[in-house]
Amino acid sequence: MPILHSNFTPSLPFKNGHFNTIYRPLFVKETVNYERKRISTWDHDFIDLDFSFVKSNTLVLLIHGLEGSSSSSYMLTTTKYLNNNGFDTVCMNLRGCSGEDNLVLGTYHSGKTDDVNFVVNYLSKNYSYQNIVLVGFSLGGNLTLKYLGEYSDIPEVVQGAISVSVPVDLTTSQAELSKFKNRIYLSEFLKTMKTKIIAKAERFPDFKLDRNLLMKASKFKHIEKQYTVPVFGFKSSEEYWIKASSKPYIPQIKHPTLLINSLDDSFLSKECYPFEEAEKVDNFYLITPDYGGHVGFLSSFSKTQNNWLEQKMVQFIKEKINLV
Repeated sequence: MPILHSNFTPSLPFKNGHFNTIYRPLFVKETVNYERKRISTWDHDFIDLDFSFVKSNTLVLLIHGLEGSSSSSYMLTTTKYLNNNGFDTVCMNLRGCSGEDNLVLGTYHSGKTDDVNFVVNYLSKNYSYQNIVLVGFSLGGNLTLKYLGEYSDIPEVVQGAISVSVPVDLTTSQAELSKFKNRIYLSEFLKTMKTKIIAKAERFPDFKLDRNLLMKASKFKHIEKQYTVPVFGFKSSEEYWIKASSKPYIPQIKHPTLLINSLDDSFLSKECYPFEEAEKVDNFYLITPDYGGHVGFLSSFSKTQNNWLEQKMVQFIKEKINLV
């Protein structure tokens, strides 16, 4: 029964899920000198990869969350901590998230694992690493879990994965995000998504966009109806949520994989805590701390005491994936 115990006991203000969620992007700072590599995709587009090398035989591939990038706070702190513990890293910027718009109409969505598969195969063929480990956050975590359960031809160099704060059931998690308690987060997501979609409409005049309707969008469903559903060929938002969710793929995961979802994550529904799957799937491990918020997991105002999440990652890589 690989449900792991959590010893995460933050100080008082960080026991508030919203405080923990908001504090990291606003106040946790880190600096990483990335080396960018732009790779061309099969559909005449590009994906930007940001490497940080320490001359390791293991590469950790990090995938950010919705509207994030390699510059997101959690990506920077994780990269720094992994580097300090002897692991090379590469941050995958999802299409349209690297600071430059991608070349085609489609960008990314919660279940678009073909890009993950493409990047993993590129890394395995063009670099001589003995091991590759995947680490995904939020939407990137959903991509990670879905990829591992969906593809049967994953390169042998892939040894395992870690996912953090993952909405594994999109149908219920999007409903959770639409609640009043999450109005600030949802508003910020929608703001940047609307800007990007309008830019796409200007570059691709054949893409018919109702701008007035888009600007009134107050839920993910409104955005998806205008962009995700037609661009990526889904019949409806409901079909997209079902097909893009990683939860149905967890039983097919063959690699040692850890999911860390805090119980006070306001983005997640009760369906996003796959206890039953963790009890039945030998390679799937689950940690559900009482605290942590959404991609927070900070314990105090002291920088030196705020690496519980990163410590768990390194511990899992060494003990369960067996990489030292």
